This record gives sequence, C-alpha cells and structure tokens, in this order.
Amino acid sequence: MASSNKKSNPSKWVISISIITFLLSLFFSFVSNVAINGLNIISAVIILIIVIFIGILFDLIGVACTVAKEEEFHSMASKKLRGSKEAIKLIRNSPKVSNFCADVIGDICGVLSGSISAMITLKLTQNYGFEPSFQVILSAIVASLTVGGKAISKEIAKKNPTKIVFFVSKLISRR
Repeated sequence: MASSNKKSNPSKWVISISIITFLLSLFFSFVSNVAINGLNIISAVIILIIVIFIGILFDLIGVACTVAKEEEFHSMASKKLRGSKEAIKLIRNSPKVSNFCADVIGDICGVLSGSISAMITLKLTQNYGFEPSFQVILSAIVASLTVGGKAISKEIAKKNPTKIVFFVSKLISRR
C-alpha cells in the first residue's frame, strides 16, 4: 500500500542534487576561469582565499545543522522570532542541508581552489619564471588551509550549533 504522507524519494534527491552540482560547478568554473585570467596575481590570490573561506563556511553550516537540536527553536517559534521556523526546517532537513553545504558547495570550492591555484602558478611561471613544480607547493598550501579550516569549523559548529543555525536562518528568512 502506498503511504499518503509525503515521503521524499532519495533517488529524486540524488538526481536533483547531481544536476544542481553540475550546473553550479559549470557556472562557477567558467566565471572563475574568465575572472582569474584577467586579474593580477594579488587579486587572484585574494579570490583563492575567498573561495577557500566559502568552502569552510559552508562546511560549518552543514555540520551545525546536523548537530543542532530542533527543540531549542520551538520556544523561539512560539514567540515568533524571525528565523526560528526556518531553523526548524533546516534541522529537519539536515541531511540535505549538510549534503548541499558540505558536499556541493564545499566540493565545488575545492575544485575551484585547485583550478585557481593552477592558474596562479601558470601566471607566476609565465610572468616571473617560477618553476612549474611550484604548483605542488601551492596545492599543498591550499589543501592544508582547506582541511585545517574545515577541522576548526567543525569544532566551532559542534560547540555553537544553535547560534550558527539561528544566524543562518535569520539570513534566509523572508520576514
């Protein structure tokens, strides 16, 4: 017998999130490639740092939504605090929120940071005679900043999930 309540179809989610990831990745890769090619080294490095930071920030949000307790937002919702209903929705959908934040945005930022670091190395090689092997060092720096930043963000998210989820929910609320 088919259930009358709305259950999400995991296959539908997988297909949807895969298509969304493909489109976002295509868009951001195109924009970053076009943008980085026209920038000087300092600007490209700043964009690289921003991309790394975005990946870390979204990982923090994904973990916070997974760890936060819905009950903490029920009293806020009864007081009609802006963002409390959105916080409850984020927590109830934490597997999807975490997947989107940590996997989709986080992975896209990881790919972009690798691509941007390769373009920076190419510019340094062409303009200043750096050895192409410098890419190995820059890749290691990018990886360590990303992994270290995500490790720190996970600890922050575990200690402050309510504050983080409430802040995000206020940002996305429409009232």
